[in-house]
Amino acid sequence: MRGAIYEEFNGPITVEDLPDPAVPRDGVVIEIRASGLCRSDLFAWHGHDPTMALPHVPGHELAGVVAEAGPDTTRWSAGDRVTAPFCCGCGSCEQCHAGNEQICDNYFQPGFTHWGSFARYCAIAHADTNLAELPGDLSYEHGSILGCRMITAFRALIERARLTSGEWLAVHGCGGLGLCMVMIGAAVGARVVAVDIDDRALALASTMGATATVTADPDDGRATVGAVRDATAGGAHVSVDALGNDEVAANSVRGLRKQGRHVQAGLLSARATALPVATIIMKELEVLGTKGMSARQYPELMDLIARTGMDLGLLVSRTMALHDLPEAFEAMADFGASGVAVVTDF
Repeated sequence: MRGAIYEEFNGPITVEDLPDPAVPRDGVVIEIRASGLCRSDLFAWHGHDPTMALPHVPGHELAGVVAEAGPDTTRWSAGDRVTAPFCCGCGSCEQCHAGNEQICDNYFQPGFTHWGSFARYCAIAHADTNLAELPGDLSYEHGSILGCRMITAFRALIERARLTSGEWLAVHGCGGLGLCMVMIGAAVGARVVAVDIDDRALALASTMGATATVTADPDDGRATVGAVRDATAGGAHVSVDALGNDEVAANSVRGLRKQGRHVQAGLLSARATALPVATIIMKELEVLGTKGMSARQYPELMDLIARTGMDLGLLVSRTMALHDLPEAFEAMADFGASGVAVVTDF
């Protein structure tokens, strides 16, 4: 198969002929039809997880067709249109039995713990637990962008933050994940304030349902927080750091009203992050972590997309071929693109 691979962190990304993956007994091999590029792929390439084995094929936002199913797989067969969450479960631990496969004790992640979806084929173990059906009216291109940022946004807002219609939602950082937050928030009737340093990202957020925008001042967090509080009539009910930045996380917390809920969705570095703990205590704020979503919750997300006519195409900034990946990684490192880039030509 053709696949994109790097042999060292921050090293060259090349497209080469690679061995096809073997089908797991309880899993499948998926013929990849589309795979989105995510900032987590960039972090992995930069070596944020030094335990990741090299050489490595990245990619974790995937959609495709089952090419082969293992003998112990009962729900899936060749030809099925499928997608999968970026964090997969074993199906047998305590967390999986509780429906929390995204925090499985034995979790695995295509594109991180093993070779991923920037290749023609990708293997997924425990397929009965980890695959979701891709509806016939949803393209592979749009299906691929569900598997990380859209499912993260959906569960973060609906289940973790308990966002309801009419509440104020502040989304700090309007890259791919943040724009998904804007779309989900608007779809459930929240009043959404988008916050970013880039006016292009804010313009996109406005087309996706943001009712107000705030141009963040990278040198004056107090001004940014003040603008958010003004836009939300005294503070957001729910606020999200969708970027993964120490100051952005602190600004998100400070922009909440009393008993507000901060969701940390963007991945922060391993070093300690200073949050305003006194504010958290005095305002009785909630600080919530979130990590993807299990495959069993996909029907709820699909239903919301269908009921509200959510246009996933607004999220896609470009489609590209596998050989365009090196340039796309560099553009993401330089914050040179808004929206989601999707590989559709393998």
